[in-house]
Amino acid sequence: MEELILFFMTFLFVLCLYEFFIVRKAIRKSKKKKEYEPIEVTYLTRKYHLDLKKISYNQLLQIIALTSSFDIALVVSVLLLIKNFILEIIVGILLSLVIIVLSYHFVYLFYKKKGMIKHES
Repeated sequence: MEELILFFMTFLFVLCLYEFFIVRKAIRKSKKKKEYEPIEVTYLTRKYHLDLKKISYNQLLQIIALTSSFDIALVVSVLLLIKNFILEIIVGILLSLVIIVLSYHFVYLFYKKKGMIKHES
């Protein structure tokens, strides 16, 4: 039960930080027409060819914030179960990479299902 509470508290804390420091900054910069794009948006557009003209940019930022918060909370929860420091570092790095790639692939599948992917000719 403690792990579940810690997971949700971590999720909410990271989500709030993400909203204040990443999402609001990106929305503010996009309104001023300055070229600022979070690295997650760049990753999705380059790897999966997301069509930003079809996608609501604010919705994309919210989905990215939720996805990243979930990823971080999940990694923190798993790492708290490990007692060996060296093993924590190794598992943390590997788990972070795997979870980030998988979660952003799910974001891609979500937008692909909605037809918001550029078709390569």
